[in-house]
Amino acid sequence: MSEASYPSLRNRHVVVTGGADGIGAALVAAFARQGARVTFLDIDDDRARATLARVEERGGAGRYIHCDLTDVAALQSTLRDAMREWGPVTVLVNNAANDERRDWQVVTSEEWDRQIGVNLKQQFFAIQAVAPAMAEAGGGSIVNMGSIIWKLGSGGLPCYATAKAAIVGLTRSFARDLGSSNIRVNSVLPGAIMTRRQIELRLTPDAEQSILRGQCLKRMLVPADVAPIVLFLAADDAAACTNQNYVVDGGWS
Repeated sequence: MSEASYPSLRNRHVVVTGGADGIGAALVAAFARQGARVTFLDIDDDRARATLARVEERGGAGRYIHCDLTDVAALQSTLRDAMREWGPVTVLVNNAANDERRDWQVVTSEEWDRQIGVNLKQQFFAIQAVAPAMAEAGGGSIVNMGSIIWKLGSGGLPCYATAKAAIVGLTRSFARDLGSSNIRVNSVLPGAIMTRRQIELRLTPDAEQSILRGQCLKRMLVPADVAPIVLFLAADDAAACTNQNYVVDGGWS
């Protein structure tokens, strides 16, 4: 597909969490093509290096930093170091997540805390780390990646679905708190996106047919389908867009 050009993204410092693979890798590549300086955080070193190599082969400016996002002190320290090197973050994409399946009857307290840490808590503390400098720079854009899973009422993912529903509240709260600093906060809710992980772990013929029955669009969606709305929300073209949730699901929900 063709990609719109957003001159306002050129040379901006963009941070993408969970950027080594899947939707995150597509976002890293898309921002790099716009001329942004992209820092991405992850723990999958091999796939991160491959993503960075693809960006650099195409002349993009990217940097990978290994970081366990569930370690709040490490996350915030990493973001502060990144800002000292490349300047204030003016676009933050909270993308990292883990859609682990689990029967609610056997979820332990430790598992609950771990899943909330991966899917929700790190988004809050990433924003807390970058927002002051973003405000001093004159504003910016924060995009929190949610999911349609809670809208569908799907079972088998109690921790993940709860966290993704909470991202809507997180987004709306920060949009109100940060709006006076010209910081826009939105969320994007993808549907069934055919990342490498989903294809390897979830995609069976029955699952594919179920997805296509649910969607209005009768094709499987891929990470490149998500990147355009995130680019738009990050750019000055979306200067009046905040406090909203944008769905990319082929019409499923």
